[in-house]
Amino acid sequence: MQLVLEQIIVQPGQQLLLKDISWQQFETILEELGESRAARLSYSDGWLEIMVPLPEHEKDKEIIGELVRILLDGMSIDFEVLGSTTFKSDRMRQAVEADTCFYIQNYAAVIGKNSLDLTVDPPPDLAIEIDITSRTKFDNYRQLSVPELWRYTRRGLEINLLQEGNYVVADRSPNFPDIPIIELINEYVQKNLTVGRSATIRGFRNWVRENLG
Repeated sequence: MQLVLEQIIVQPGQQLLLKDISWQQFETILEELGESRAARLSYSDGWLEIMVPLPEHEKDKEIIGELVRILLDGMSIDFEVLGSTTFKSDRMRQAVEADTCFYIQNYAAVIGKNSLDLTVDPPPDLAIEIDITSRTKFDNYRQLSVPELWRYTRRGLEINLLQEGNYVVADRSPNFPDIPIIELINEYVQKNLTVGRSATIRGFRNWVRENLG
């Protein structure tokens, strides 16, 4: 008996791993699940992972994404945010959905685009993963040539830079070279948990005005 997608239930915080999934099957699953879904997908050489994030995962994703947007605006840097867009390459048989991602140097290449194929389009300059309920697929991002990958875990922010085909941990971000980004993100994510989003954002905007204005 063959299962259909409607029969598969993944609880928040849980993952489902499927093997021997062809690229065409993956494309069909993407189409059937649609855009307005809670589940996140990752595909690599026949392995498909379906994950449903916890609420704390979503809160961290939203606040970190907002902090990055405020920083880029404060630095007068043009950018495009593509959120949890599915990045995929048919040729490399890889696909991943970041929690959020930013086009900075390559922002002009994706203006007005609703879907991306990394076989022809550039990868995001910065991808962000909230690694609380899922393990980041370094190999997906590596094969898709994403130059900078942030992972936020219970231990805080970790910056990974793609160098000579592999990710190495760094203490600075090339996109924010003169900013103590790890300390800032860690501090304001924690503030969000204690004083709430509005007060956190106001405080961060004040920091940007005082230090970058």
